[in-house]
Amino acid sequence: MKEMTKYSRVAAYLEKLFDMLNADLFDSELERPIITLIPSSRSYGHYVPSPIWNIKDEQRRELNIATGTLRRPIEDTIGTLVHEMCHIYNNEVLNTQDCSRGGTYHNREFKKAAEAHGLNVTRSDKYGYSHTSPSDRLLEWCLTHDLREIELCRMDIERGSASGSRAVGGSTTVRRTAIHNHRFVCPKCGAVARAGRSLNLVCGDCVRPMLETA
Repeated sequence: MKEMTKYSRVAAYLEKLFDMLNADLFDSELERPIITLIPSSRSYGHYVPSPIWNIKDEQRRELNIATGTLRRPIEDTIGTLVHEMCHIYNNEVLNTQDCSRGGTYHNREFKKAAEAHGLNVTRSDKYGYSHTSPSDRLLEWCLTHDLREIELCRMDIERGSASGSRAVGGSTTVRRTAIHNHRFVCPKCGAVARAGRSLNLVCGDCVRPMLETA
């Protein structure tokens, strides 16, 4: 299995993850935006609802994942993707405004969509319901899909942000460190999985039992 260490491979992987989440959590209702990797010291990701990209005669919106946060555990990156996909769902499917104050304050419409699509949501006075983390449902989805860890990031801002972004739909994903205390590795291809407890996992590519390493 190829490691997620090349920029082009990571970008393609994020597109694949978007499509998988779209099919499983959003009934394939979302049009995939252009997924960009841009440095940001203010959020893990953001969504631009205006069609700012042209592909021949087609216009597309943008979803960005901050380059300094790519090397977080994959379930946290999944949480950021789902956060931004909830903005897309509200904006494009429901035609509902879920942010105000320049895109930083997440209102109850965002909270409703986030909780319906696998996120836990907490509120702050400044940013509303912008703080999200993967729910148990979403963590189980991650475990059943044999996801690979991303091993590439921009080191100067790797730790991410603790506040919302001024970019439209900026996300703040709250890390759940307890879920990462059991690590499993395929002895053949090196695929990595994490869980909150000991499990009997099998690599989906090699059909071999994965070894618990930590």
